[in-house]
Amino acid sequence: MIEHWQERIRPARLERRYEFPDYQSLSNFLERAAQVSEREDLYPDIGFGRDYVNVTIHAAEGSNELGERQRRFAEHLDALLPDELRD
Repeated sequence: MIEHWQERIRPARLERRYEFPDYQSLSNFLERAAQVSEREDLYPDIGFGRDYVNVTIHAAEGSNELGERQRRFAEHLDALLPDELRD
């Protein structure tokens, strides 16, 4: 499993919370995440506040399991974090 992501079974999904030191950092992340979504044609559920973003990546429609595509997308999102925000 991808580090920092929680895998849920019913329904199949990956979940992660990202925390940021300020709104500008959060906004930059969301903008780049939108570009990744467009490129990968995968659109997760995203909720955010002043200093956090919650992301849920669901299994493909009609599937009960997460695939390589969803896991790779999670890795792409993690790669958007600046080095100082990576654990």
